[in-house]
Amino acid sequence: MDVPDIEELLTATPVAAYGDDADPATRGGALHLSSLLPAASAAIGHPVPTAVHQDPAALQRALGLPDARSAVVVLVDGLGYWNLAMRLGHAPYLRSLMNDAANQRPIATCAPSTTVSAMATFGTGTCPGLTGMTGYTQLNPATGTICQLIQFTDAPDPADLQRQPTVFEALAGREVRVTSCGLMKFRDSPLTRAALRGGDYRGGVTPLDRVSDAARSAREPGLTYLYIRDADKTGHAHGWDSDKWIGVFERIDAHLALLRRSVPKGTLIVVTADHGMVTADPAQRIDVAADPTLSAGVRLVGGEPRCVSLYADDGEDPSAIAERWRDRLGERAIVWTRDEAVAHGLFGPVDARVLPMIGDVVVSALGAMTIVDSRTQSAQAMSLPSVHGSRTMLESDIPCLIDLA
Repeated sequence: MDVPDIEELLTATPVAAYGDDADPATRGGALHLSSLLPAASAAIGHPVPTAVHQDPAALQRALGLPDARSAVVVLVDGLGYWNLAMRLGHAPYLRSLMNDAANQRPIATCAPSTTVSAMATFGTGTCPGLTGMTGYTQLNPATGTICQLIQFTDAPDPADLQRQPTVFEALAGREVRVTSCGLMKFRDSPLTRAALRGGDYRGGVTPLDRVSDAARSAREPGLTYLYIRDADKTGHAHGWDSDKWIGVFERIDAHLALLRRSVPKGTLIVVTADHGMVTADPAQRIDVAADPTLSAGVRLVGGEPRCVSLYADDGEDPSAIAERWRDRLGERAIVWTRDEAVAHGLFGPVDARVLPMIGDVVVSALGAMTIVDSRTQSAQAMSLPSVHGSRTMLESDIPCLIDLA
C-alpha cells in the first residue's frame, strides 16, 4: 500500500468533525474513534446512541461492520494506522486484514491524540469537550493546580469528572453481556472508572491470558473489549521505530491471530487504536522554562509534549500569549486560544463545566518537535524517544480493521 513520506506524515490533518450529520467529505464524522462502540452495539443488535452519535445503525453502515451475535473490539494502545502500515512486513495477520480494500482507510482519533482523552472518547462514544478529559494533564478548577489523568493524581473523582454514560454501562443496563479483558491492575483504576465503566472485567496475568479470556467471552452473545498496551509502553521507552518495538509488534500480531483462531465462527473482530506515535527529535525540543518569551504570562503548563495547554496568569490576555508563541514557533506548531480551538471544534462540542479545564492557549506541535517544561517534568519525561498528542497523520490516524471469523 502507498505510505506518504515522513514529511507529509508529520503535517497537520484537518480538525475531525463529530456527529452523524458531518459532511462525508470531511475528516471524522462516522469514521472516528467515537463511532466504534456505538457502531458495534448496533452490529450485535443493541444500538446505543450517545450525546454525539444518535444513529448507531448509520455508523455501522458507514464503518462497514457486519451483523454478528458477538463482537470483540480490540484496542492496541499506540498502534497508529501509519505506524502499522510501515511495519506490515512483521505482521502476517494484520497484513491479511490490510489486503482488504475496506480496511485500507484510517479513521480519526480525538484531539489531543493521547490515551486518557481517547479512552474516554472511545468508551462514551462522545468527545473530550463532554467527557472533561482533555489531556494527559489539565487544570483542576477546584484546586487551581494541574492534575494528571492516568492515575488521576490531584484530580477530581473519576465519576464526577467524566459524567457521560459509557456504552458498556448502557449495554449492561439492558442485560447485554459486556466483558472487558485487560490487566488486573486496571480493573478498578481511576481511568477505567472514568472511561470504561460497566460490564464484567476480567484481569488476565499475561497477554495470552487476556486473549484467552476474550475468546472465551465471545462464545456468548454480546460485546467483548480487549486492551493491549505493549506497543505504547515500548514506544515510549525505546521508540516506536526500535527493534524492541518491532519485536512487541510481532507478538501482538501473533496474539491477534490466536484470537481470530479461537473465537467462535461468526464473531466480529474490530482492531483499532487510541493514537499513533512519532519519533521525537531532541534537537527540536523546546523548554518553556528556558524561554522567557514562551513563559511570559503563563501560570501553568498542562497537556503533553506534543499538545500543551497553557493557563494564563490572572489578567493576562490569552491572545497576547498566543501571538508570542506563534512568533516564536512559526510553522512548527498550530497555536490557538481556547476560544479558537472551541470554535474550530477541536474538542468536539464543549460543555460549559469543561471550558476552564482546557488551556487558555492550546499548542499542537508539528514535525518532530516536543514542548516541555523542566520546572515540573523529569528528565526522563522530557526525553521520551516516541510521543503523541498532536494532529499529525502519524498521531491522529488510527486503524479500523474488520474481520469476521
